[in-house]
Amino acid sequence: MSVIGFLDYASVFIFALTGGLAASRQQLDIVGFAFIACLTAVGGGTLRDLLLNRDTIFWIAQPTYIGVACAAALVVFVTAHLFESRLKTLIWLDSFALAVAVSAGTGVALALDQPALVVVLMGTITGCMGGLLRDVVLDDVPVVLRQGELYVTAAFAGATVAVLTRPLFAEPLIALALCSGVTWALRAGSLAFGWRLPVYKSRPPRQ
Repeated sequence: MSVIGFLDYASVFIFALTGGLAASRQQLDIVGFAFIACLTAVGGGTLRDLLLNRDTIFWIAQPTYIGVACAAALVVFVTAHLFESRLKTLIWLDSFALAVAVSAGTGVALALDQPALVVVLMGTITGCMGGLLRDVVLDDVPVVLRQGELYVTAAFAGATVAVLTRPLFAEPLIALALCSGVTWALRAGSLAFGWRLPVYKSRPPRQ
């Protein structure tokens, strides 16, 4: 299995776990679990492949990705009651999924010799879109849009680091590892230490 394939499988599995946890908070049935898990797991990668005009969308070329997502949904369906705080678990799992998915999307675009900006955007889209779809379908405030939190920013920064460091190493895995590390560090810092971006505050119009 290639490095990109491994990263795709890892991101699919972890994002599917977050989808299952989100479904458990809404008390859905097993079919609902599987649907939300699959939507979360493959949403970002599907959009990435469509935008890059790849020959075949990754989970259509390898349907085992859907099997992995459904297996993750089943695991959560039978174990979700064991978590003291499913929301906290979901948020931290999502941070790991983000880090892996951003490097997967970045790696795909790099392998296709896309321009630097496209590589960064593909990494960001791959990391962010699955969670966005999950939250919108379940009528939650999308985690990617929560006030001031480093989410899209973390994804963008991680992908940018990969683009900047890729020429420095013969082994692309090093650049992708740095991508994941930077993405997760920023996202974890936002969750653990309250790192935030400035937010817009309205002011009364001048008289």
